[in-house]
Amino acid sequence: MKILLFGITRDIVGESPLQLPRGESAALQTVGDLKTYLKGHYPRLGTLSSLAVAVNQKYTGDDARIGEEDEIALIPPVSGG
Repeated sequence: MKILLFGITRDIVGESPLQLPRGESAALQTVGDLKTYLKGHYPRLGTLSSLAVAVNQKYTGDDARIGEEDEIALIPPVSGG
């Protein structure tokens, strides 16, 4: 599973894209599962005020199904002025 990271998410994880090993990604069934997994490995992700997720270039909710061949993007909160 390929995970694209942007902004602060890339800073927290330290690399982009992040490629999860097949064995680990196979156990992740939904976006919510993935978020829980990532927050367990990168606790600072849990401190973000929001974290949008896109699966194959479409924004999704936590209950969206994911598969090993999907491209996931983590989009952190955006600030601007």
